[in-house]
Amino acid sequence: MKNLQPSDPSSIGGYPLLNRLGAGGMGQVFLSRTPSGRLLALKTIREDLSSDPGFEERFAREIRNSDRVRSPWTVTVVDYSPPGQRPQWLATEYVPAPSLDEWVARHGPLPEAAVLSLAAELCGALQSVHQADLTHRDVKPGNVLLARDRPRLIDFGIARAADDPRHTQVGGVLGSPGFLAPDQAVGGVPAEPADVFSLAAVLVYAATGHGPFARPQENVAMAALVYRAVHEAPDLQGVPPTLVPVLASCLAKAPGDRPTAAELGRRLEQIGARTGNWPDVRPPALATELTAHEQPTHTLVDPRPDLPPDLRAGSQTHAQPHLPHQQQTQSFTAPGPDHPAAGPTLDSTVLAAPGTPERRRRPLWQVVAVTAAAVVAVAAVSVAAYAGMSGSGSGSSDDSSGGAKTRPSASAEVTKPVKPASPVRRSLEAVYDLGVGESVQTTKTKLVMQRDGNLVITDKQDRPLWAAATSGTGNTARFQDDGNLVVHNSAGKPVWASQTFGHPGAVLVLQADGNVVIKSGEAVLWAAKTVH
Repeated sequence: MKNLQPSDPSSIGGYPLLNRLGAGGMGQVFLSRTPSGRLLALKTIREDLSSDPGFEERFAREIRNSDRVRSPWTVTVVDYSPPGQRPQWLATEYVPAPSLDEWVARHGPLPEAAVLSLAAELCGALQSVHQADLTHRDVKPGNVLLARDRPRLIDFGIARAADDPRHTQVGGVLGSPGFLAPDQAVGGVPAEPADVFSLAAVLVYAATGHGPFARPQENVAMAALVYRAVHEAPDLQGVPPTLVPVLASCLAKAPGDRPTAAELGRRLEQIGARTGNWPDVRPPALATELTAHEQPTHTLVDPRPDLPPDLRAGSQTHAQPHLPHQQQTQSFTAPGPDHPAAGPTLDSTVLAAPGTPERRRRPLWQVVAVTAAAVVAVAAVSVAAYAGMSGSGSGSSDDSSGGAKTRPSASAEVTKPVKPASPVRRSLEAVYDLGVGESVQTTKTKLVMQRDGNLVITDKQDRPLWAAATSGTGNTARFQDDGNLVVHNSAGKPVWASQTFGHPGAVLVLQADGNVVIKSGEAVLWAAKTVH
């Protein structure tokens, strides 16, 4: 992280620039934040790229494509530049972590257990990309972040839909030499097997400190790396023996001889490489480096100095961003992973759906509010019939009183009558369920599982304050006995999670100040930042 230069603007697109994070092939990268304090990586696009005919349309299309990938291993797109604005820019959630490239350059190869865990996690990332009919096209150590909870695969700047005929470039090759598949290097159309090849090359780098077509301490030209990838066998010396056969198959010259990402996942599981144990096997020194990445953000970003430190920006919360632009758009329905503890952090903003005109996005709570206004007349009849009643799921409660209000949902149905809520504060112990249309509330705040599948927090006038940005008929919410708040779809798969797993005995609290938090003892694990 570096200080801003005198020539840098103070803000872009309404987002303040706080520091420089670096530069990439497409332009500069800055640290920024939303007004609510959520940290952003704001990437600007080089002027020569923006001036290229058709680039703006391709840029917006790629952002739509990348938002189709919703998983625990990817970062969320929060906002991007409207048509015609220069410089063009893209804002994603900020992950304060070193890249695999940076870590290995400073500390050397990862230990075997960490390499196996990394293999499983990145394979999960690729599966989520390929399930969205996309290819990443640039899997390399610099695009892998070693985050605290799990690795992240970032930078879908050159990703395309697999069936999009416009993604080829005559005489052009996209990707990184040394990690580039032979079929990609010779100008072929990159498909899923190319990503699998690149992933295997990244894992060789993680295990040995160099790629499969480079040698230790060798300074080799990029053209030579490309030639070796096309014509020579990979060097797997130093790779853990259990991984050698698996990676060798992934590095096959012919795309058809490589396993799919799903097949690779099954083979990795057979040799003991599984997702979910990264925090236990990552290098001990990584925790110190992660803290060093995180600490500067606590001092740089603090929009609410009146709040205690654990609720300020930079803590592990998922606050509702407040974007400065207000055109309505459609949302995507995003599947989640199979493991609740690894539930995705879905952003509460949405992108324009494919095929719609290019329009700016706005916070989901604004979209919900517009919908609620449209049905308020119908809702009033139901509210009158159920005045003074609120719904809740199973669980313990020691509070009383409260009333049901108009729901911020596309269906004007109210919650079923169950236990009344506290006038001030309510603390929920696990396991606590919110079924379809059920809610729990105090006189100041209501947590409701809407019938449209969205988990929403509203104020006493039923104005949405926060949303999990989930959708789907039959969604339910559960505050689990491990301290994790999870939204499941009708098939029982997680589509959003607070990622506060690992804290048995934690409680979910609707506080007297209007905030909704998950606490373990006095420690705040997650906060919606709905103080009002």
